Amino acid sequence: MMSTAPPPGRNEDLFASLPLTDEDTQRRLHARLVADAADAGILDVAYRIIDSPVGPLLLAATENGLVRVAYAIENHDAVLGRLADTISPRVLRAPARLDPVAREIEEYFAGQRSAFDLPLDLRLSHGFRRTVLSHLPEIGYGMTASYAAIALAAGNPKAVRAVGTACATNPLPVVVPCHRVVRSDGTIGQYVGGAAAKRALLALESAA
Repeated sequence: MMSTAPPPGRNEDLFASLPLTDEDTQRRLHARLVADAADAGILDVAYRIIDSPVGPLLLAATENGLVRVAYAIENHDAVLGRLADTISPRVLRAPARLDPVAREIEEYFAGQRSAFDLPLDLRLSHGFRRTVLSHLPEIGYGMTASYAAIALAAGNPKAVRAVGTACATNPLPVVVPCHRVVRSDGTIGQYVGGAAAKRALLALESAA
């Protein structure tokens, strides 16, 4: 009997016979997937990407709160991979879960918000770095503080370089304001989102 299978090496789309779905159907299917995952307790990390004046920002949250804000320069795919490795492989794009976060960030960039009121999950920071992050919200909107001043506030005046490392590895930039930490000579220093983003945030706050 002659075989009706395509010859080896033939480039044929095995899914060509399946019905195409429009974007609205795809959105409904994805929303159903998100809802089912949440109901089953298997949605450990929800994420979305929003546009902002400093470029696309990845927002990720656990059931405990916002766990990650990432600039495009950090490579969003790589960030999601690290979240899967360090928190849970059950990572899913679920924009609605991040609506409150997105709303507050949009208000911040519109000059309508000077402080964030969001639950935070700081599990990605440990030890002295986490202590440093806990002091950053004490720097007022539109104000700056030196790395040395933050080291003093964190209880280790000699740990200026460690403060710089804590700021450089801050998993929640913008929301936890490491951009307000500058060098003692007044120059802005380095920033996880790049120097241009840091200048933009400082300019936004100083103009308010």
